[in-house]
Amino acid sequence: MTKIEKWILPSPTIIAQSLWQARELIWQHTIQTLYETVLGLGIAIAAGIAIATLMDLSTWLRKAVYPLLVISQTIPIIAVAPLFLIWFGYGLAPKVIVVALVCFFPITVNLADGYRMVDREMVRLMSSLGASRGQIFRMVKLPSALPFFFSGLRIAGTYSVMGAVIGEWLGASRGLGIFMTRSSQSFLTERVFAAIVVITLLSLWIFALIELLARLTMPWHYQQQEER
Repeated sequence: MTKIEKWILPSPTIIAQSLWQARELIWQHTIQTLYETVLGLGIAIAAGIAIATLMDLSTWLRKAVYPLLVISQTIPIIAVAPLFLIWFGYGLAPKVIVVALVCFFPITVNLADGYRMVDREMVRLMSSLGASRGQIFRMVKLPSALPFFFSGLRIAGTYSVMGAVIGEWLGASRGLGIFMTRSSQSFLTERVFAAIVVITLLSLWIFALIELLARLTMPWHYQQQEER
């Protein structure tokens, strides 16, 4: 039986040992990546909510912006990320921008679709009762669109860490992306796999946090699902 060298494909035991031995170094890089992820995701959420809401308020704006959102997704983020390094340098900004761009589309499109899927009969009923446009939005449209928003947020959350790592691959002094790059250049493949494990755990943690937030925000939605 041919033995596979550990620098090609390390065993799970070696990966676990590397994860433990380099835990302090990995933790330092993890904090940086998590910081970039949270900032970028926060910006994407704020921008996504704002643009989706504006598109719902204005039909012509939706017709103008929606195709641009779709077209933007045809451009690979790995292709434009080097431009951010040229424009903004090797600091925090390019990584946050990459994360925001990766997360922005699913949040915006899902929320915009959620607004459109609102029960029109309920809107007419509220209007007949004298409700203002703001009241209809707050009491009917927003609760109806929340499940769509969190669906997009779950997708964005799982991609967010990947976006930060991509930004770090292109140039950084700290972060799991640069840790992986340095480890691979030194043929420390077990450290590369250790970083992959941490990235996976971070993505799962963010997903679980979003799921918890969704359950706290819209308990009626999960209650309806349990009753079905």
